[in-house]
Amino acid sequence: MPQTAVDKARHLAATADRVVVKAGTNSLTDATSNLDDEKLDKLVDDVADLIEHGKDVILVSSGAIGAGKGRAGYAADDTVEESQALSTIGQSHLMRRYTESFERYGLTVAQILITDHDLEDMERFTNFKNTIETLLSWNVVPIINENDAVATEEIRIGDNDMLSSSLAIGVESDLLVILTDVGGVYTGNPKQNANARRISAVGANYDEVESIIEVSSESTFGGIQTKVRGARAVSEHGIPAVIARSTEPDVLQQITTETAVGTIFVPIDNQSNTETK
Repeated sequence: MPQTAVDKARHLAATADRVVVKAGTNSLTDATSNLDDEKLDKLVDDVADLIEHGKDVILVSSGAIGAGKGRAGYAADDTVEESQALSTIGQSHLMRRYTESFERYGLTVAQILITDHDLEDMERFTNFKNTIETLLSWNVVPIINENDAVATEEIRIGDNDMLSSSLAIGVESDLLVILTDVGGVYTGNPKQNANARRISAVGANYDEVESIIEVSSESTFGGIQTKVRGARAVSEHGIPAVIARSTEPDVLQQITTETAVGTIFVPIDNQSNTETK
């Protein structure tokens, strides 16, 4: 029996050699905007498992502003200037915790702060990519975040989702995984609608899915909208993407075993037989 497009996409995801993993703020912090050690260690456990199985992993991590709020005891971020200042406090704390957590596996991490301008400028991007390639050859885990201290538009829209998408395409990754606090893409907002159903695969049904999230999303930017658009962008370049819950047990390992976890975005060139499940 021929494999379906969805099965093929799951196989591509499982056999990916280079993986970009994006973790959102809610996947790293608690309700009081403090870094949640259990959440962060769980993320590191999942990433380290991929590395142990011979995969290159690039981690795109949000959370600097959120961590800065808890660290500084300053809850407000009403202005860009406040958010930028909080990010400088939180970023160093975030990297300290990543350093400590990855050291449990004997792994070294490297911090890279970038903006969209760095990805759009050919010379800057070439330098960035060369740095990534060198770090991976050294078995060092690159941890990338928006340079919130200097970003303006990006800081307002929380665009690490789109940054991770652009990065996944630019560094020729084989898979993008976007980890969040919900289990994937749903037919409604699962935080408000108990009857919302998870959509396990997105392909030819993309327009329908986009219409659903425009109605169910809580805000114009950020949230599930930018995650879906980022995942779609990589699928248009032949790369599978998965949106999944960060607290799902062994979430990255499940992807490597072709388990139907979260919502998978089927690469465009494999969509002729896409199934909506």
